[in-house]
Amino acid sequence: MIYRCQQQETVDMICHRHYGRTSGAVEQVLEQNPHLADLGVILPTGLMVNLPELPTEPVILKQIQVFDNL
Repeated sequence: MIYRCQQQETVDMICHRHYGRTSGAVEQVLEQNPHLADLGVILPTGLMVNLPELPTEPVILKQIQVFDNL
């Protein structure tokens, strides 16, 4: 998928919005778009970024008990 950057976006913001996570996604996006690392943290508005399809990761929820902190 080709994504057009919006104002003041970073690679991790795009990954969080598109994939719902940054872990592993940022690295994959940077691998697909090696020029992004040279542009700095804030990407230029309107820049086209290739977002690869990534396998979904299972969501692991930590179960807590009401009295865990006592």
